[in-house]
Amino acid sequence: MKACRPVYLSFRPSPAVTIATVAVVALTAALGHWQQRRAEEKIALARAFDERMNGPVLSLGAAPVKAADLEFHRVSVRGEYAAAMSFFLDNKVLKGAAGYHVITPLRIQGGNEYVLVNRGWVGAGARRDVLPAVPTPPGLQTVEGIAVVPSSRFLQLAPDSSGPVRENLVLEKVASELHIALQPVVLQQTGSAPDGLVRSWDRPDTGADRHRAYSLQWYSFAVLGALLYVLLNIRRSGPRPGR
Repeated sequence: MKACRPVYLSFRPSPAVTIATVAVVALTAALGHWQQRRAEEKIALARAFDERMNGPVLSLGAAPVKAADLEFHRVSVRGEYAAAMSFFLDNKVLKGAAGYHVITPLRIQGGNEYVLVNRGWVGAGARRDVLPAVPTPPGLQTVEGIAVVPSSRFLQLAPDSSGPVRENLVLEKVASELHIALQPVVLQQTGSAPDGLVRSWDRPDTGADRHRAYSLQWYSFAVLGALLYVLLNIRRSGPRPGR
């Protein structure tokens, strides 16, 4: 019988491969950590939302307020809609149907301060070049809603329009273009109104599970990259000198 020869293995990756692998593993791990952090942020927001939704309804007056004092609280405000300043937020989908959110500034009774009211969803219709007709209640109104702070996390590929249809909601931009003073929150209107709009609002934790799934995916890529780096750079070699 032939004697079994020992198998010698060597691990000698090139510097370029090592640098590339470290970069890929670091990037995918960082992306996984970022997605995990986003999921935790949404869960924390949901806890704050539930706590504040169970609290009393706060009254919003014409005096400027801090967004943190009102965010996720139920809020009541009295004033008159500025119908001519209404605009539509595009790319809002409800049960698979494309549409808009209708945003109308409300001039708060007793001053010159306004608050933006997200009055609800309306379908886009067959022709995108024809905007839906949405009636605005006239006269003094009492509006109740959930105070939210518009997200600053969005992808903007081109400058947003200042016309009746917008891609994103940036309070400072709206205030500057309409020449009005705005409270730092948007009211997501609740309750009924004779305007035909659908008021269905996402919870702050919407998407947390998706972020967790993305996080796991990126972490898996990091582990896979490290394993491939090891396995693809192990080589069989001959016996060492002197053996």
